[in-house]
Amino acid sequence: MKYRSLNQPTTWRTFGQALREGLAPNRGLYVPENIPLLSDGFLRGTSLQEIGMEMMKPLVGNDLSAAQVQDVVEDSLNFEIPLVPLEEELQLLELFHGPTSAFKDVGARMMSRFLQRVSSDRLTVLVATSGDTGSAVAQGFVDVEGIDVVILYPSGRISHIQEQQLTTVGKNVVALEIDGSFDDCQNLVKTAFQDEALQRSRPLTSANSINIGRWLPQSIYYAWAVAQAKQSVDFVIPSGNFGNAAAGVLAQKMGVPTASFLAAVNTNASMQDYLHSGTYTPMSSIPTISNAMDVGNPSNRPRLEWLYNGSVSDMQSQFSVVSVDEEATKQTMHRIKNESDVLVCPHTAVGIHAAHRKQGQQSSNNCTVVLATAHAAKFGAIVHAATGHQPIVPDALQSCLTKPKVAVSLPATYESLKSYLMDSNH
Repeated sequence: MKYRSLNQPTTWRTFGQALREGLAPNRGLYVPENIPLLSDGFLRGTSLQEIGMEMMKPLVGNDLSAAQVQDVVEDSLNFEIPLVPLEEELQLLELFHGPTSAFKDVGARMMSRFLQRVSSDRLTVLVATSGDTGSAVAQGFVDVEGIDVVILYPSGRISHIQEQQLTTVGKNVVALEIDGSFDDCQNLVKTAFQDEALQRSRPLTSANSINIGRWLPQSIYYAWAVAQAKQSVDFVIPSGNFGNAAAGVLAQKMGVPTASFLAAVNTNASMQDYLHSGTYTPMSSIPTISNAMDVGNPSNRPRLEWLYNGSVSDMQSQFSVVSVDEEATKQTMHRIKNESDVLVCPHTAVGIHAAHRKQGQQSSNNCTVVLATAHAAKFGAIVHAATGHQPIVPDALQSCLTKPKVAVSLPATYESLKSYLMDSNH
């Protein structure tokens, strides 16, 4: 399987090359040369790991053997991803049973294991996080030989547990606390990838969803949800950078029987405005209580456009986006606790509210599945304020809370980031 850049169609890479580069020249995103079609019935009687193997093998191509892909999938997906009923016509796909209690464990763990197998060079994984990516990458790559991890996060804009998770890992993982927004962090990372002098001195790759190693594995749990539901599914996806949503559409194009996709965003509504108007205008990100979705200029928009063959009208007819405000998010967390005795994180609440709104506007015979993207305890103060109940912190999150925070504070300028990366390169 070859991968090409969306910005330079003449730029081709193997899976391993695209994985190592992260971002293509001229800030292009890599996409597969073609979308492999899975055999009819591949979902019947299979496990999560078997589905993962079926989906990843053709996307990896000849860069790794079938046995190597199987090892990566089985080692990465060693936790449950259950489909759990919430209401009569709504189910949650619980993606928070991995080591950092967030959906990004799937992509980060798989990417680290793929990267270790395709690269013999010393690499620095440079990543921006709006909350959960950082901790998932830190845990996915800690102690991975030959790889250093540098995580940029916006100061004061992630939850306490999220910050503790990515600033207490140590070893080969460094956290940079940036005086700015997530969009600032993301722009710094993208600029670094285009700096040829820096790349010669310190080869970089990304672990954001711009990297195929993070993006492609996320398609697996859409297939697993359909396998568990045993029927076609209407998916509702809490969305920020839109890598998760693009992975769902990829799964559909590969043959997973999904009925529809609704991306639920918070007040950062640039994608909703885009699908309403047909014209895309990036925005500055707005801080919200669902902070992992505080993205004003989603990086994966070009992949969504590619998946719909560059046709905005096709995207508008098959894919929808709904913006949910802060008050509705809080009210949903409160109502779900009162009616179902379940505590959900604010991102999942955004998805549930969007699902209710859609169900009120149109009926469907399909199963509605909301992606529960993070454990409520990662946002304990927010959940407690909305519901009056404090989530129980799972064992996976307990250990980081007592460790001292270690982070390097930097202004949101590329000069300061480059200086840090060059000075700390050893």
